[in-house]
Amino acid sequence: MLGDKDIEKLLEAMELKFLTKVDFATFKDEYRKDFSDLQTSVEAYAVKADKFFEELVMWSNQVKRHEKWLKQIAEKLGMKLEY
Repeated sequence: MLGDKDIEKLLEAMELKFLTKVDFATFKDEYRKDFSDLQTSVEAYAVKADKFFEELVMWSNQVKRHEKWLKQIAEKLGMKLEY
């Protein structure tokens, strides 16, 4: 089991620094900008994903329509379509 000294050594080795109120106050504007940039990126991705899914539904409907037409043509020609 790790002791307190072991944990301190690990933290020093990994150079982890925990955010304090002073650090946050110092870099508050920078954190807000970073968070705002992140929100903008996520929103842009969501818009692209939404458009993609709309197109996917349209393609699906088009494929179904073409399949229906092919079945109708095959029936008129007396052909049996195998899947």
